[in-house]
Amino acid sequence: GHIMIFCFGSNLRGAHGAGVALYARQHHGAQYGIGIGRTGNAYAIPTKDERIMPLPLERIAGYVKEFLDYARTNPCLEFEVTKIGCGLAGFTEAQISPMFRGAPTNCYLPEGWTSKE
Repeated sequence: GHIMIFCFGSNLRGAHGAGVALYARQHHGAQYGIGIGRTGNAYAIPTKDERIMPLPLERIAGYVKEFLDYARTNPCLEFEVTKIGCGLAGFTEAQISPMFRGAPTNCYLPEGWTSKE
């Protein structure tokens, strides 16, 4: 009976207009205009800025860390992590997946991504 939270890459404007972000808005309650954190059964991790340009990797890593802390402090929730930043933002999985190392067991990472340190 766990609630599954859908984690997706967003932009800081919260304009969830395309791709996985649009899906999150239509199906998981992601709120338009909110680009960071949880709304409905969705959790936005910014990969692009207010002008919809890709963020520096170190800033994305900071937002991922905030997300992982949220997942740790909410062990009764489960999190379906999508390949954030690897679609419209244009990053590679090799750039993004290491940010999720050490993810808690309530995070379900994409195939091929590992939470092992």
